[in-house]
Amino acid sequence: MEQSVLINSHPVWDRFVRFFHWALVSCVAINYFVLNDGKTFHQWVGYFALTLVMARIIWGFIGSRYALFSDFFPTPGRVVHHVRQMKSGNHKIPLGHNPLGALMMLTLLTVVLALGTTGWMQTLDAYWGEEWLQNLHRFIGNFLISLATLHALAAIVMGRLERTRLIKAMVTGVKERW
Repeated sequence: MEQSVLINSHPVWDRFVRFFHWALVSCVAINYFVLNDGKTFHQWVGYFALTLVMARIIWGFIGSRYALFSDFFPTPGRVVHHVRQMKSGNHKIPLGHNPLGALMMLTLLTVVLALGTTGWMQTLDAYWGEEWLQNLHRFIGNFLISLATLHALAAIVMGRLERTRLIKAMVTGVKERW
């Protein structure tokens, strides 16, 4: 499915996508910066994050146009074409995710799934107290924070380059140019 190009403003992110985004941001921030002790509440916040990701994956197949994976899936051809356009200074501003943003979004979902899986594994008798698993879980958590930071910085930079209000769009649902 070929995306339209943003002219002035256009509704893009539906309520579920926006709820998912900010709820997941909250879960990650709470578990990394506040509850990083592995106790019960940390676990339940992690399970909620996993539930959010699973719901977002389902929404990627049945949701609104710009939430659908088919609308933005970052094929190698789409990524190469987008990078070439950016290098030439002549890239189109897509209504939904650009291919690099889509790649980041899918990577973040995958990393949250890996983090949740390693956290859940630590509750199993077979892996109880395994230091390698605790270290892996900690590493994935740090990696997630690094990716989330890169994601936020990229949203700011791309917003300025494209003269769009990307962060505001994730609050209001409307992507607009300035």
